[in-house]
Amino acid sequence: MKNGTAYLTLQNGKQFVGKRFGADGDIIGELVFTTGMTGYIETLTDPSYYGQIVMQTFPLIGNYGIIPSDFESKKPWVSAYVVREKCDEPSNFRCEKTIDEFLSESGIVGLYGIDTRELTKIVREAGVMNAAITSKPLKDLSLVNGYVIKNAVDSVTCRELQYYGNPNGIKLVVWDFGAKDNIIRGLVKLGCYCIKVPSFYTAEQILELNPAGLMLTNGPGDPADNKGIIENLKKLAGKLPIFGICLGHQLLALAMGGKTKKMKYGHRGANQPVKNLVTGRVYISSQNHGFEVVTSSLRAGKLSYINVNDNTCEGIDYPELNAFSVQFHPEACGGPHDASYLFDKFIINIKDGKYNA
Repeated sequence: MKNGTAYLTLQNGKQFVGKRFGADGDIIGELVFTTGMTGYIETLTDPSYYGQIVMQTFPLIGNYGIIPSDFESKKPWVSAYVVREKCDEPSNFRCEKTIDEFLSESGIVGLYGIDTRELTKIVREAGVMNAAITSKPLKDLSLVNGYVIKNAVDSVTCRELQYYGNPNGIKLVVWDFGAKDNIIRGLVKLGCYCIKVPSFYTAEQILELNPAGLMLTNGPGDPADNKGIIENLKKLAGKLPIFGICLGHQLLALAMGGKTKKMKYGHRGANQPVKNLVTGRVYISSQNHGFEVVTSSLRAGKLSYINVNDNTCEGIDYPELNAFSVQFHPEACGGPHDASYLFDKFIINIKDGKYNA
């Protein structure tokens, strides 16, 4: 029932009572939290959140409403959305509707009135876990315990070629694993002609397009599940300049013999500090990932960035392949923009035909 009581039940049996907003219905997903104070529109429409119940740690969400021109994809991909307080009277000259209206139209279950501080502490201490939102208290946890995100990349990728920018610009293939639109916007601004191709494209099909470079995008799920992509990436490495972001960073590491593992609660938000190991400079970055590249597993390339909070791998350079990748999001539309220079670096690599540190 709209605005009725609903129950959030964690995999460990802990239960929270809240109020519904958005669409009606019951849902199971992987519960994660994100710490951004702004950027909730980008969060909702980021395909990397496929299969996940997303909780915002910032207590008031929706105060500038919904602005379609800020979308990162055509629709929201979250399984459900949990907030402390929702704003029903947004104030912004670009606002077109409330967050409640948007979730209702999109079929996304929302829950508010939850103590998100307590919930965040639980996830930080116990780690990411599955959860369910139901109309009645949940007693049987078997479906919650058994939930696994499957076919994530295939579910969010485009199904056919899409073209962006000036055809006379630098031709790039954007390999779509769940691409955020701002990656393409950033490349187009630099004069690139982007051809977005589905995740199931082969190395041969990509090379037939004769691109000057290859962008490996963000996306959802366990990177190790994408065996076909990894095998095709092995064939492409060294054949053309490559730039990988988030999932693209992880897939390139796996193709080069590295390993990935699931993190306790991941990095999600707009305030993650990353350190450039060459210059020593620290950047504040936007991130959204639950898996990391295991630094000790690297068989190729060199570590370029680390997370200041936990020393996890945040970037790898592959000088011999004219390729590099980062775990964070240099294109972050909701900010910060500290690392946007990496797009320029990619273009320089393409133009020079060699790696530029």
